[in-house]
Amino acid sequence: MNHISSADFLTHLKKTGDMISAHLEQVLSTPESDVAASVPVRLIEAMRHGVLNGGKRLRPFLVLETAQLFDVEPAAVMNVAAALECIHCYSLIHDDLPSMDDDDLRRGKPTVHVAFDEATAILAGDALLTLAFDLVAQSSTLDPDQSLSLVRALSQAAGLHGMVGGQILDLEHEHQSADAEMITQIHAMKTGALIRFACEAGAIC
Repeated sequence: MNHISSADFLTHLKKTGDMISAHLEQVLSTPESDVAASVPVRLIEAMRHGVLNGGKRLRPFLVLETAQLFDVEPAAVMNVAAALECIHCYSLIHDDLPSMDDDDLRRGKPTVHVAFDEATAILAGDALLTLAFDLVAQSSTLDPDQSLSLVRALSQAAGLHGMVGGQILDLEHEHQSADAEMITQIHAMKTGALIRFACEAGAIC
């Protein structure tokens, strides 16, 4: 088995993260024709603020790395990786809201509801969630069965049985003790579900 040093891993993670960030930048760019037609400038700016503010891009990194185990080129799964990061970032935007964690800073910068306003933050999160499924659906390298499998797996990981379900359990136990089984369940749903999807997505592709 080949071993990789911590420094080499971090270098590889950053290089891949930069590639993913460049793709997200492209996805969230707004041609003047789109702005003139139907894209609200303030909304896209809030979405960009929530996504293009740093981060390790660990979840999309796992998508690309798992895909390579099956000889799938990074370009073929880049939209899937970007979709997963959009869902992760939407969850952070909503987590930071006054009704949840009420945080003013995220990655050393003002949170979306502080930089803009609470309503815009909610809508930016909503838009990122729906954009994620649009990205999966428009991946030209996938056949319909693959797209359907990805959409179903991603919706389960992000929704009631995954991240959102874990978040409500976390909120319910903020002011009461939770045993080890409940803590494990919260972590498995709130955080683990999207990481599990990241590793499954490459195999599906």
